[in-house]
Amino acid sequence: MSRRIYWLIPDVASARRTMDDLLLARIPAKQIHFFGREGTAMTGLNAANVFQTTDVIYAAETGLLVGGTIGIVTGLLVAMFYPISIGGDSLGWTMVGVLGVLGALVGAWSSSMIGISMPSHRLKRFEAAIAQGQILLMVDVPSARVPVVEALLQASHPEARFEGEDPDTPVFP
Repeated sequence: MSRRIYWLIPDVASARRTMDDLLLARIPAKQIHFFGREGTAMTGLNAANVFQTTDVIYAAETGLLVGGTIGIVTGLLVAMFYPISIGGDSLGWTMVGVLGVLGALVGAWSSSMIGISMPSHRLKRFEAAIAQGQILLMVDVPSARVPVVEALLQASHPEARFEGEDPDTPVFP
């Protein structure tokens, strides 16, 4: 099980030193993500991608459920009121499955298009600090290493501020 740890760092130079310290502590670069306000020079840092900074995954999951449900209900209505048969074989249950899958796919796609334009609900609490120029550090580590990483960052970067952790780190990303 992995956890995401959040730290606010006052500037980019401190963020680069933090990145170096985490790499020396054998935290893989793909598990370290930095997020700053638009226009901040993030060279030398592993910048957070669209999956970490927007609600695209959450929106796609929601759209998958809603679209699939609507597709199944539509398929049931079609099967009950407009029975289709080919060569004597009824396609009622086939229509339920086909429309359920199509509804799920269309729902996931359309919702993800909306979600990609929305900031992540997980990062809402950091908006003011990021707007002031601070850098948000997100580190994904196994649960057993959380105390070690927190102690390392606290000892080597007193200018950084621990902001908590997410117990339910998304598997992707």
